[in-house]
Amino acid sequence: MGFLSKLFGTGSKSKSVIGVDIGSSSLKVVQLRREGGTAVLETYGELALGPYAGVEVGQATNLPAAKIAETLNDLLREANVTTKDAGISIPFSRSLLTLVELPRRNDPSEQKTVIELEARKYIPVPVSEVQLDWFIIPEALSEGAEPSPKVQVLLVAVHNDELTLLEGVVRGSALAATFYEIEIFSTIRSVVDEPVKPVLVLDIGASATKVYVVEHGVVALSHNIPSGGQDVTRTIATSQGITVGNAEMMKKEHGFANEAGTYDHRSIELVFSRIFEEAKRALAQYENAKGKKISCLVLTGGGGVTKELATYAKTFFSVDVRIADPFGKTQAPAFMRPVLEAIGPEFAVAVGLALRKLEEEA
Repeated sequence: MGFLSKLFGTGSKSKSVIGVDIGSSSLKVVQLRREGGTAVLETYGELALGPYAGVEVGQATNLPAAKIAETLNDLLREANVTTKDAGISIPFSRSLLTLVELPRRNDPSEQKTVIELEARKYIPVPVSEVQLDWFIIPEALSEGAEPSPKVQVLLVAVHNDELTLLEGVVRGSALAATFYEIEIFSTIRSVVDEPVKPVLVLDIGASATKVYVVEHGVVALSHNIPSGGQDVTRTIATSQGITVGNAEMMKKEHGFANEAGTYDHRSIELVFSRIFEEAKRALAQYENAKGKKISCLVLTGGGGVTKELATYAKTFFSVDVRIADPFGKTQAPAFMRPVLEAIGPEFAVAVGLALRKLEEEA
């Protein structure tokens, strides 16, 4: 248990902390400090990985640790980061999350043995190739009720080679990282406020879209869709006959907004409609199996900054659709709020990491 939080020990106390989100197309960093019970935003920054990989901005990359560390050092310098105390993200694509039902054991050591033996059935690679963690989901019992003979267990596995890569990045950037966290948990911390009812989170990254249903603060469903923001960008580039870099800028500036002289919205609707339709199918399976309806949908990730995307999403989902506002959990000057709200979805993971790091330092 706890391999994600204990890889580097407990670290030293610090007033300022950073969350470092290592994505496929860019790096994001957020620096916070605590004042009383408030998380104060000190600085933030983003740097595209594409130019370091010889491709255009907005494209997914697969860089070695040394090159990622070089990029991160540039970002830390450009963002004027003043601390080394960090939490680091693990990509969802390099991890496995699955919710399983297993026999209940009263003896904790016996329960641990059962879980670790059963976990082998759900991991598609040899157990020696991953680090395994798990969490027993608390059962909601009415007064006098007997516990169920089964327990719900969230199994988490991360590839060893991914952890080795991240260790190399941390060494190359001289950070003092006290934990690694799978990005889904960071996102939940920064964008999900509903404590009880199920919430659907669509995290639209560069190369893929992650679909999560979060219930009682726990992942009740996770699904990966192999389409993301770079597919939208490429569609714009092809339809307009422009470079991918210019298409990325155009996508972020205009999105679905009805503005003259941009592009035919049908070109990006093709990609987003595929994403939303597959997310609806995954959601329908959850709702049918659980007999529950989601309370709202939260759009996050780089794709979440696409203008008017929430309006388009409402044509697919019959619930409240919100754009993630992770910076809403931080204190920042009022004049910065419009900018922070606009870019917030891209920084959900970095903010979530920094918030956890602040909790650790408290």
